Amino acid sequence: MSWGTELWDQFDNLEKHTQWGIDVLEKYIKFVKERTEIELSYAKQLRNLSKKYQPKKNSKEEEEYRYTSTKAFLATLNEMNDYAGQHEVISENMTSLITGELTRYVQELKQERKSHFHDGRKAQQHIETCWKQLEASKRRFERDCKEADRAQQYFEKMDADINVTKADVEKARQQAQLRHQMAEDSKAEYCSTLQKFNSEQHDHYYTHIPNIFQKIQEMEERRIVRIGESMKTFADVDRQVIPIIGKCLDEITKAAESIDHKNDSQMVIEAFKSGFEPPGDVDFEDFTQPMKRTVSESSLSNSRGDGKSEPKFGGKSKGKLWPFIKKNKLMSLLTSPHQPPPPPPASASPSAVPNGPQSPKQQKEPLSHRFNEFMTSKPKIHCFRSLKRGLSLKLGAGPEDFSNLPPEQRRKKLQQKVDELNRDIQKEMDQRDALTKMKDVYIKNPQMGDPASVDHRLAELGQNIEKLRLEVQKFEGWLAEVEGRLPMRTEQARRQSGLYEAQNTSAVNSCAQDRESPDGSYTEEQSQETEMKVPATDFDDEFDDEEPLPTIGTCKALYTFEGQNEGTISVAEGEMLYVIEEDKGDGWTRIRRNEDEEGYVPTSYVEVYLDKNAKGAMTYI
Repeated sequence: MSWGTELWDQFDNLEKHTQWGIDVLEKYIKFVKERTEIELSYAKQLRNLSKKYQPKKNSKEEEEYRYTSTKAFLATLNEMNDYAGQHEVISENMTSLITGELTRYVQELKQERKSHFHDGRKAQQHIETCWKQLEASKRRFERDCKEADRAQQYFEKMDADINVTKADVEKARQQAQLRHQMAEDSKAEYCSTLQKFNSEQHDHYYTHIPNIFQKIQEMEERRIVRIGESMKTFADVDRQVIPIIGKCLDEITKAAESIDHKNDSQMVIEAFKSGFEPPGDVDFEDFTQPMKRTVSESSLSNSRGDGKSEPKFGGKSKGKLWPFIKKNKLMSLLTSPHQPPPPPPASASPSAVPNGPQSPKQQKEPLSHRFNEFMTSKPKIHCFRSLKRGLSLKLGAGPEDFSNLPPEQRRKKLQQKVDELNRDIQKEMDQRDALTKMKDVYIKNPQMGDPASVDHRLAELGQNIEKLRLEVQKFEGWLAEVEGRLPMRTEQARRQSGLYEAQNTSAVNSCAQDRESPDGSYTEEQSQETEMKVPATDFDDEFDDEEPLPTIGTCKALYTFEGQNEGTISVAEGEMLYVIEEDKGDGWTRIRRNEDEEGYVPTSYVEVYLDKNAKGAMTYI
């Protein structure tokens, strides 16, 4: 089967067919390109999907990923990243092994096809030229034969005419002979041309054209084989990543099988266990005797200003109901700056400035009335100390010993702090050891460096290690205290486990109506049986323990603001102040006028200039 013998007369059709074959190849290349684009797009979407659901670093979400179910979900997200990577591999391999190779092959194929058909057209033009030469020789032979016949007839006519001279007859005879000679010459030329044409035609249809068509056939067959190999490669590229994709799916399955619901339940206990015992039974209150009616210790609607009750009702039920009671509403009175700030005035005139943010509407409960009374009462100053601590915690300055937390949670925080400090100590010691070795090298080889150049750094590291060790001792002391108190479940131990270790009964009755401190911390109330007075120096010590926030910039007041609510500060238009805390999205900025005056102002009332090099630009929430 050969195109040269079977299709010797189908030159034009073969030209069309080979062009169609190249078009098919280019169409397949375009198909593979679009497939690679789809794979890349799919991989990108998978990566974006995985990134979208990844937990944010240093956020609450990251802490939630300690459970086995969320760990399995995180493993699924990571495997989806690898899964997307395999689709990128598919795209890259198809681009390099199919698209790139076929594109180069198409260019070569076009050049080869052009060369073969150029040779074919050249052969056709040659045979057509030979045919024209044959036709010209044939017509010339025919013309000479006719002229020889006419010359012969003229001679015979002249020879028969008796009136013609002998000279005219001889002339006619010579002319006839000349024409016959020319006819013979034309005949010989025609025969020679005919033989040449037949030879050329035979070579054309049995040698040249078959060779050219055979090359075209081989070219077309190579094209067909190449596109088949490309299709096989197309499948192989997918098949190569199937094992890796299978591993990704196996890892997802393995992660799903690793979910342990019992372990997650235990982690919930470890995360939220307070260490306190459930509240005891509520004692019966006898109202049948009008003259000796007692006040319910668990009621929030009665005033506790007298601070006197029978020991029967003050020992067991006090300090146990707070874990299940609504959070203390006193905090809302101290956090009014966190309400939506007022809009800036339309003009700078004092008349256009509002009086400041409105305090949140409080329900008229006896609790708020008692708070107003206790704020103006000196004997209840210890409760204000705790409220001050709660406000500091709300703004981000929690107690260093984590005393605001329940015992179990406090123990965990202290243990984490001790471990963190030990790691810091190890890092410092590693640096000190490295510098010591460097110093020894400098001593042995002075040309490498000055040994005294590292003494300053060694001294700093020694001081840092000593400070860290003191911190470890401090936190280990608190940890030992907590661990020593946790196993004790006696009534006396529970009474001594809170922040208010020595508050008088009147202060307890006024401040701990929900069995919870204003900062949301868990505390234990002291029973009336251990009632005692605390010197006023504790109040001053509480304030001295808190370090002021560092300055992170300055600001200029654009409008006058009258800070009438707790936590705000009044400013005058054009006044320059220090910024100690940026706006965290609630519309308030914390500023300081001097060491004794600081508070919140609406962010829209000031123009802030932050110091780029300030290390104190921390977030306090």
